[in-house]
Amino acid sequence: MLLGCIGDDFTGSSDLGNTLTKAGMRTVQYVGVPDAPARPDVEAGVVALKSRSIPAQEAIALSLRALDWLLAQGCRQILFKYCSTFDSTPEGNIGPVAEALADALRARKVLVCPAFPATGRTVYQGHLFVGDRLLSESGMEHHPLTPMTDPDLRRWLALQAAGTVGHLPAGALWAGAEAAAARLETEDEKGHRLIVADAVRDEDLLVLGRISDGLPLITGGSGIALGLPENFRARGLLSGTANRWQGQPGKVAALSGSCSNATRRQVAQHRERHPAREITAEAVMSGGVTAQALADWALAQDGIPLIYSSAEPTAVRAAQQRYGGEAVAARFEALFAETARALVAGGVARLITAGGETSGAVVEALAPDTMQIGPEIDPGVPAMRAGDNLVLALKSGNFGADDFFRKAADRLEQDA
Repeated sequence: MLLGCIGDDFTGSSDLGNTLTKAGMRTVQYVGVPDAPARPDVEAGVVALKSRSIPAQEAIALSLRALDWLLAQGCRQILFKYCSTFDSTPEGNIGPVAEALADALRARKVLVCPAFPATGRTVYQGHLFVGDRLLSESGMEHHPLTPMTDPDLRRWLALQAAGTVGHLPAGALWAGAEAAAARLETEDEKGHRLIVADAVRDEDLLVLGRISDGLPLITGGSGIALGLPENFRARGLLSGTANRWQGQPGKVAALSGSCSNATRRQVAQHRERHPAREITAEAVMSGGVTAQALADWALAQDGIPLIYSSAEPTAVRAAQQRYGGEAVAARFEALFAETARALVAGGVARLITAGGETSGAVVEALAPDTMQIGPEIDPGVPAMRAGDNLVLALKSGNFGADDFFRKAADRLEQDA
């Protein structure tokens, strides 16, 4: 294994696996830290954790376990993957985990770049944009677990990190790899270990990839990985053979627990043409709905049945105030997990999930050891095989076109 990746949730990990697979690396996604060695033909291993919203010390311990396993597989470089909207709180977990990994690897010049221009995430002057809006005006300020109220990544990261935070500006990238590398050295000389990098184009990410050659640790969204395979290819280390994908026919269902603007648009369009059943916080907290009843409903439908809880921000806040934010999140995750198990037991072969926490709960419930990365459905979202008779699409809340659920169902069924 050449490149070892640690993802802080399951949708982000599949997003990264998609990027690496498209760039020509034989990539496998692991569900949690594996107990056994990797296959010898794996070039990039992505250990998917559910560590984004847990206490920082738990996230650190889990990430270090993943690091130990990846190093034991012979990895030459480590990538810590987090969301392209930098989902975190002032306490972490991005900064604490990045610093712990850097300590373990004795790494300096650690790039921090969540940019993913293909999905509208760009970093300029240290500020994160979603489309033409600052992060704090994009809807992410209403996230129920990690509300992003400050778009200045340097300032937000400084709240989480013990050390100081540097900056690699776009102008240095636009001047070429040599100038960018020189600026990176300057930031290192100033004593900054974590260095926020601007990136507004894929070309900027490719420059970051070139200057990352030989660095033990990189952090960012999946976009930061665009240029990394070429460094291994230039040394003749890649096999040049891609993953082979075979689609899966059979029953299909979709689960959505995301309240993002993008997912709410997708839900609204989908329910115009397909069966859809909403579950409210009141129904979940009162026990008025069960996983088996939801699965039975979906299995009895034609089309692409959708079970969703993608409420408006005001409704989410009201439920959190009434029942407690952590309690609501835990009950929803448990319900979606149990529903997923019941759906698969009932014969569902294609399962689509929207939302990082929802997807994480579903994957943990289904517990595949590894997942094969397949063809891209929408930017950042690949088809994935989780077993002989089960394929998945795990979508981050903010990703995907408005007709995502239909596209995912079609793509999961088709051969590459």
